[in-house]
Amino acid sequence: MGNLNRRTLVAALGLTTALSFTGASWAQDVPKVAAIWTVPVEQQWASRLHNALVAAEDRGEIDYVYSENITNTDYERVMREYAEQGIALMVGEAFGVEQPARTVAADYPEISFLMGSSLPPVEPNFATFDNFIHEPSYLTGIIAGMKTETDQIGMVGGYAIPEVNRLMHAFMAGALSVNPDVTFSVSFINSWYDPPKAKETAFAMVDAGADILYAERFGVSDAAKERGIFAIGNVIDTAADYPGTILASALWHGEPMIDQAIADVKNGSFEAKDYGIYAFMEYGGSSMVVDEELAGAAAVEAAKAVEASILDGSFTVEINDSEPTSTQ
Repeated sequence: MGNLNRRTLVAALGLTTALSFTGASWAQDVPKVAAIWTVPVEQQWASRLHNALVAAEDRGEIDYVYSENITNTDYERVMREYAEQGIALMVGEAFGVEQPARTVAADYPEISFLMGSSLPPVEPNFATFDNFIHEPSYLTGIIAGMKTETDQIGMVGGYAIPEVNRLMHAFMAGALSVNPDVTFSVSFINSWYDPPKAKETAFAMVDAGADILYAERFGVSDAAKERGIFAIGNVIDTAADYPGTILASALWHGEPMIDQAIADVKNGSFEAKDYGIYAFMEYGGSSMVVDEELAGAAAVEAAKAVEASILDGSFTVEINDSEPTSTQ
């Protein structure tokens, strides 16, 4: 069975299939990597890392399997079943399962764990990360602040946790830096994947006067498209799916972090540290993409000037992990 087919079966059938991958069925000359996702791998956050892992396997650097749509209550069981398969690296998201994930890591000190988490890493093998894309988020705020005509921006997020909060705060700061009159309506849907709820929340903001929507979750850009206004994208570039709607997006590139973690596992230097720094723009872990025609030359010029300042170290985007609130 080829690697791609095996990955597909693991995702489709769950850990029962994964448990059959023992002995010779694993490639012996590359690290064995397993990932566990609580959402579909197409979801924007998970997709950045999943795609990077797939690319690493396609280059022959790892042997990769994964499971998706795993509930928090089932997460520890899935971790333990993968851990028994002789894997070298486990990748996942511990945001809703911090204690169980850390308990499993402690029980398998020979395995390297790279887990999305808002809490610190734990020696010797529990490394953490977060998608620190606050820098391009600030840049997209500049675009939005210069483009809004009503001076009202609606912002819809998943959960009010640090990784979401810091992006929203950076976006708001960017908008205010060029338009001190702009106000924000902020709402959280308390779900990572509920496009209908996100869409309805966004509709209410448009009805209240917002002419630009910050789309931290899927569903918001659909609302913008239906109402004929603009949206700011997050994590992935969805401009092709919403032509004439997406002004700019803050993109996360998972490759720098994933590739570094794999290299560290291979050379025996993997540490319980924060790998989130590899999302910073200086490492190529994040960037801004902008529709220059929609945004306008002045906004693009302003954003790119600040981008250059970020990259040369003369300007630092503040990291604010506190929960953002509406200003209107």
